[in-house]
Amino acid sequence: MGLKRKPVFSLPPGDGQKKAKYVDFQDTKDLSHSTANQQGKNNNFILLRTLLQDIIKDNVTSKSPAIATNPDVLTAATELDAALHRAEASTSPTASGLKNTTLPRQASGTRVECSLPALPPILDSMLENAVFTHPGVSNNIGATYDRLEVLGDAYIELISTKLIWDRFQDIPSGRISQIRELLVKNETLSDYATRYGLDRRASVPPDYLKQPRRWVKTKADIFEAYVAAVVLSDSTNGYHAAEEWLSKLWLPKIEQLGQQKSSLHAKESLAKKIMGKGIKLNYVDERPPAQRGKGLQTYFIGVYLTGWGWNHKHLGSGQGSNKAIAGDEAAEKALLNESLIDEIMEAKKAHLAKA
Repeated sequence: MGLKRKPVFSLPPGDGQKKAKYVDFQDTKDLSHSTANQQGKNNNFILLRTLLQDIIKDNVTSKSPAIATNPDVLTAATELDAALHRAEASTSPTASGLKNTTLPRQASGTRVECSLPALPPILDSMLENAVFTHPGVSNNIGATYDRLEVLGDAYIELISTKLIWDRFQDIPSGRISQIRELLVKNETLSDYATRYGLDRRASVPPDYLKQPRRWVKTKADIFEAYVAAVVLSDSTNGYHAAEEWLSKLWLPKIEQLGQQKSSLHAKESLAKKIMGKGIKLNYVDERPPAQRGKGLQTYFIGVYLTGWGWNHKHLGSGQGSNKAIAGDEAAEKALLNESLIDEIMEAKKAHLAKA
């Protein structure tokens, strides 16, 4: 009774990948036929997985001692569920390592675009199984992603920060944090998990699928766990593989940001144009900072002129992850109001002429 039971539902290593690798994409007739066969297999997968999820749920949540204390049933069901998902995933283009490939037209007449960089492999089967096992379906923490997602989160934070640091070398720390949040937030990672099909390989409590917020967090956790498993399974090249993969994955979002400001110069430019003896430019909080989660805030600053015939004249408003960024944006907005700046400069010249 005390012996450790070996997994009983394991696929031959690499078997699914070989089948996916050598598909003849030129023969569209065979492809349509194989697609129909695959659809039938998928239906069987779905039916069997539903039965397995019922067994898992009964073992995890049932108050009946006869059911809840049967660890062999729970372990076997979990292993079989994971094996089915590996088999299903191994036939998908993404899982087989294909990337940037346009597949031939399916029976429906549509095309499937694979624009994501290929997933780096997890070289340890135990780690791979853990990545796709929710803590709610196994009492063994080491066989779930419970610990992996914490480590993966740290790797993702580090890799994203380094990417932003190298890409935008002169932006302030607040802007680095702002961009990093865009790359690592749960919604972003959850979307990646869905696009790679990681969620379809996961064994989770059935009720999670009916809870959108929890399901988003769960998919993000699975993605983070995958990153950790890639690194841990290859002590020589794992971190480099994860960094290269994530950098390519985040590149479209980085490119959407365009050219970031290298430094804060708008305040200086505004001061040179309109400042003079006895003239004041005041940068003040226009409303309390807004909380954005994870300790981050958005500040709202306005710039006001007193002098040249104006008293506390509003010139522009800005916002940012710190007061320096928000104030510089306010000055930039003021400079864009060319008619107002010209009017102020004319008043300045008139005053200096009289002096």
